[in-house]
Amino acid sequence: MPDHLHLLVEGKSDASDGKDSIKRARQYSAFYYSQRYGATPWQRYGYDHVLRDDEKTLAVARYILRNPLRAGLVKRLEDYPFVGSLEWPLEALLDWISEG
Repeated sequence: MPDHLHLLVEGKSDASDGKDSIKRARQYSAFYYSQRYGATPWQRYGYDHVLRDDEKTLAVARYILRNPLRAGLVKRLEDYPFVGSLEWPLEALLDWISEG
């Protein structure tokens, strides 16, 4: 999305700390962004939510993936340059959103 970011992050161990991971990612990116552009990329408060149910995770993933389509940024999701996953191939993501 041109003015905001959606991430769906899954902890891989019992020691995973989602809030700390987001905090560190924001600090790291804000530092380098401000060095280059002299401004911060982040608003003061964001929206974080912990999902504990696989069904809700699928609904959130579908919402995120369909966002560029709803916004009219692309006609096909595979044409959006910022869609992807480190865990799932694009074909699997496309199958996911077509199911629901």
